[in-house]
Amino acid sequence: MYILRLKLKLKHWGLRAIWQAATISGLLNQTETGMADWSQLHPELLDFIAKKFKIYTDYVRFRAVCHNWRASVPKTPHHLPTQLPWLMLPQSQPHHSHRPFFSLSLNKFHFLHLPEAAHGRRLRGSSHGWLLILDEAPEIFLLNPLTRSKVHLPPLSTFPNVVRFNFADVGREYALRTSSGDVYTRSLKKMRDSFIKKTILSSSPANGSDFIAVVILNQTGDLALCRKSDDSWTFLEDAQSYSEDVIFHRGLFYAVNKYGSIAVCDVSGSSPRVSIIEMPQQFGGDLQYLVESGEELLLVTRYLDLTYDVEPDQTSLIYRTTRFQVCRLDSKAPRWEVVRSLGDRALFLGENLSLSLSSVDFPGCKGNCIYYTDDYSEDNYDGIGGEQDLGIFNLEDGSIEPLPCSQFRIRWPPPLWVTPNPC
Repeated sequence: MYILRLKLKLKHWGLRAIWQAATISGLLNQTETGMADWSQLHPELLDFIAKKFKIYTDYVRFRAVCHNWRASVPKTPHHLPTQLPWLMLPQSQPHHSHRPFFSLSLNKFHFLHLPEAAHGRRLRGSSHGWLLILDEAPEIFLLNPLTRSKVHLPPLSTFPNVVRFNFADVGREYALRTSSGDVYTRSLKKMRDSFIKKTILSSSPANGSDFIAVVILNQTGDLALCRKSDDSWTFLEDAQSYSEDVIFHRGLFYAVNKYGSIAVCDVSGSSPRVSIIEMPQQFGGDLQYLVESGEELLLVTRYLDLTYDVEPDQTSLIYRTTRFQVCRLDSKAPRWEVVRSLGDRALFLGENLSLSLSSVDFPGCKGNCIYYTDDYSEDNYDGIGGEQDLGIFNLEDGSIEPLPCSQFRIRWPPPLWVTPNPC
């Protein structure tokens, strides 16, 4: 059955002539009965075919056909484009070490053994297939859920506004200084749960690459960065309040504020340089996202509405997404220009690195749609009431439909888009 599907893929790729030529030239051996011996395909042909795959699961299945195919093709595919993200869901039980990941392409769950992301730790974003994880200790690390690779970042105690850390001060282990000079304390749990809002990486930290991490701080609106070899975090001094979202675009970090103005952060030198692009103000939206889509930079504005969720014992206030607006950056004006259609592109928004992909490359993905999760209100996941605020927004008609996995009642913490990255 798999061989039949492979033949169809080769036909789709326009490689039937190459396959026939391989048979004639001897790259595809035959058995004594004249049948093609698929298990003995020559390594050159196997490697050529493997590099045509765009989807990681297709590549894994190709290697799994037989020993010869597996031995002829590298375990780690470095040629793959950015993959369709999986939706990482909370643990079904507090002390389970497996986490469910929902695949839109396969319409099924993958369960990965991730004790590093178990109960008692908090996720604060995903970027290039890596999770940022915090413990109640000052520890911060990046984790690739597919490979279980781990990269440590400077601890929470090394942020510039942390003036003291002491395990012995139970319940007020951290002392922090405000911009006005006042000092206040925070517990281990409070720092773990609410200090960092989101994490963005310039590139994957795999194989020792020189990546840069930027985090958005929750309450102060500061942006802080660290490089691969740093032992502490550094504030981007002139980018405070540009904390709605951050993206790495054309070698620079772009940060956006509530009203759509942009801080452009050049971190290539020893001292970061920040320049501000003032834009005509965007009013009425609740959340802003920056998305790199091809060569363009998009601003996506999310609109929320407050509703009441009535339970037998209590009434809860729950926020719900009502619509999105998409704009592209016209850098010459400069201004944000409204986009009426995304074409075949699909956007993935939430606590993840905002992402744009072509739906043509991935089955199960719809073009001109925005796939979103809840990244703004932990109250929606307090374990008491309310359905989760995640879904698929159609930019053409403004409709919202649930994600295929929405029949499962999802509690806190909110789901998170994670791009499977085998590298």
